[in-house]
Amino acid sequence: MNNNIFYTVVAGFTLGIFMSSFIKMGFSFFLFLLILAVIIFILGKFFAKNKKLIILLALFTLCFGLGILRYEIKEIRLENNYLIEKIGQKVSLEGIIVDEPSVKDHGQQLIIEYESKNKIMVSTSLFPEFKYGDLIQVEGKLERPQNFETTAGTDFDYVGFLAKEDIYYQISFAQVNLISSGHGSFIKSKLFNFKNVFINKINLLIKEPESALLSGLILGAKNSLGKELQDDFRVAGVSHIVALSGYNITIVAVGIMAILVFLPKAFSLSFGVLGILAFAIMTGGTATVMRASIMALLVLLAKGTNRKYDISRALLLAGVFMLIQNPKILVFDISFQLSFLSTLALILICPIIEKKMTFITEKYKLRELIVSTVSTQIFVLPFIFYKMGMISIYALFANILILPIISWVMFFGFITGVFGFVSSFLAIPFAFINSLL
Repeated sequence: MNNNIFYTVVAGFTLGIFMSSFIKMGFSFFLFLLILAVIIFILGKFFAKNKKLIILLALFTLCFGLGILRYEIKEIRLENNYLIEKIGQKVSLEGIIVDEPSVKDHGQQLIIEYESKNKIMVSTSLFPEFKYGDLIQVEGKLERPQNFETTAGTDFDYVGFLAKEDIYYQISFAQVNLISSGHGSFIKSKLFNFKNVFINKINLLIKEPESALLSGLILGAKNSLGKELQDDFRVAGVSHIVALSGYNITIVAVGIMAILVFLPKAFSLSFGVLGILAFAIMTGGTATVMRASIMALLVLLAKGTNRKYDISRALLLAGVFMLIQNPKILVFDISFQLSFLSTLALILICPIIEKKMTFITEKYKLRELIVSTVSTQIFVLPFIFYKMGMISIYALFANILILPIISWVMFFGFITGVFGFVSSFLAIPFAFINSLL
């Protein structure tokens, strides 16, 4: 595809979604842009001197309209009259848990589906524990989510954050009772069960909060680290390591490639890609994991083929496909935004900075580590400051110190879990090493 056409399509479609995220334009505005694009095209084709420029403008207008159309389609949802009428009142309803429960300090967060795909965020006590696929009865006050102010003084768009997953209702402090189990996807249930067993093995061998951090690093577990430790991570500028991301998944692939370094490059790269796919499936294949996996695959291909320019186009194309699947992630999904910026930095900025840091030794991949860290921080820190209202002055140095250890933490954590299936006694040495790390 011609470069000008490619970037025009991407820019127009993305801008249409971006504008729709803040201003409701409606289907009528899409029709207006469609007609306008046709008029511009006709004028450019038959009357303009610079036909290419006018045709690109028509294409941009069309794609801008398509971005608006996609967002409007996403906004269409089947509202349940019962739920609308009961907002602010105590309700009793039944629903199936459609995602893995998120365990916080003082309770669980459950996402249930109630008739006609209406999703509700339910907050309840830590016990009894529930799991994906449970049919439950929920009693509590039905409310619409509300935005709130963070501890840093910035406004958090909680409504948009939940809406991107089609969640428009919530019930806090709910009374929840289990009716029956096994109503979810068979494959997804087995994946979550395997992950939970693996995490339980880790919890038996490694104390909190180290076990919660490890579970988040290698399997994307939604366990709470506690407010105090999360605040420490935020001050140090390393909050990104807590959740499963493209970086974590890339480590898995790079580790596989390092083990298979004796094979031809094409083979080791192929096994790295297979490692990412297997890891994504094992962690449940959630939307966040799939987005992180796509970003990790692009980084891996960039490293393996040394075709930075082509990979940057592939990154934009991957981003567009993700927006087609869910246009709300552009503005309301911080994990997507951070993954995209980090991947873009690794592809575009790394080669430039690497040329300026030839004085750093390549031993133990020290130069690669520092260059990657500096590159991502250049892109990510301004965005974090904009989103969070604060920035860590320690972030660059903390990341340089911590990131080399993360790969070893994940490696020994995985070994600990595997040996835990065989014998807890055999796993103890690896668990001890992991706790030190």
